Amino acid sequence: MPAGDDMDVRQLKALVTVVEVGSVTRAAELLHLVQPAVTRQIRSLEHELGVPLFERTRQGMRPTPAGVSLAERARRALTELDRARAEITPTPGVVAGIVAVGLLESTAELLAEPLARAVMRSHPDIELRLQTAYSGHLQRWLDDGDLDLSLLYNLTSTPSLNVTSLVREQLWAVAPASAGLDPAHPVRLADVAGRPLVMPTPGHGLHTLITSGARQAGVEITAVVHTNAMNLQKQLVRGLHGWTVLPAVGIAADLAAGTLSAAPLSEPEIWRSIVLGMPRTGQVPPAVEVVARELVVQVESLVHSGQWPSGRLDRGR
Repeated sequence: MPAGDDMDVRQLKALVTVVEVGSVTRAAELLHLVQPAVTRQIRSLEHELGVPLFERTRQGMRPTPAGVSLAERARRALTELDRARAEITPTPGVVAGIVAVGLLESTAELLAEPLARAVMRSHPDIELRLQTAYSGHLQRWLDDGDLDLSLLYNLTSTPSLNVTSLVREQLWAVAPASAGLDPAHPVRLADVAGRPLVMPTPGHGLHTLITSGARQAGVEITAVVHTNAMNLQKQLVRGLHGWTVLPAVGIAADLAAGTLSAAPLSEPEIWRSIVLGMPRTGQVPPAVEVVARELVVQVESLVHSGQWPSGRLDRGR
């Protein structure tokens, strides 16, 4: 970069917004600017760096590899600035700040609302940013600094993460309501494998657990559809396209509403462990500590109340 040239926050916001929405016009609307101002900021950045950040196409603005790389770092820098502003509060004793929390997709339906309600009630100056994804994605976002804490599963502490065991839960066979599966009567994996199955995509942690269980039982899985979204798995089962296998927490609301039927798997039983992961590096901000404690409280409350089917608190922590 030529001496004397400096990126500013406005340029970084313009870059990140255009990358996210793919259009200068739409970015200008979101940033409450006129379109030429956003174009100027992008061109100024490109001039300072000496490389193109976007390809201009008929479909919109497509970021170059350099644009993608800079936008990722800019997003983190802008988040850190937001956090600093939120934490610098004139009121002594008030816990404030932005806390980015990762929730496993299967737990979000049960956990997101009570966690948000509890944090907003006790610490209204904390801004929660909830994200859901698979465990592998969440772990990578933790390592990259995009999350402050996250639920993960089947993971022990790593050089970069402190891990606290929370709960163990069983995988269940999930079928249309008309199948009449009964939570009190487990279903053999061999009986489930004999049906058309809606499966998580290969590489997903649940796919690995299910196929490992099938090998143990000496049976083959017949997948009619693979999907990377739990809600799609459930939708396809409701549409009578097959059965599926999911963690119990992901179907609690469906069982209560009677839109699906389900029962724990047996022969073999398949369990997963849900843990809380937090980065080892740096001092933990008070707001992150508060949210981590509240997340643990909410998990324990859901298990104790029976709202987390087949969930057992993991006393190994």
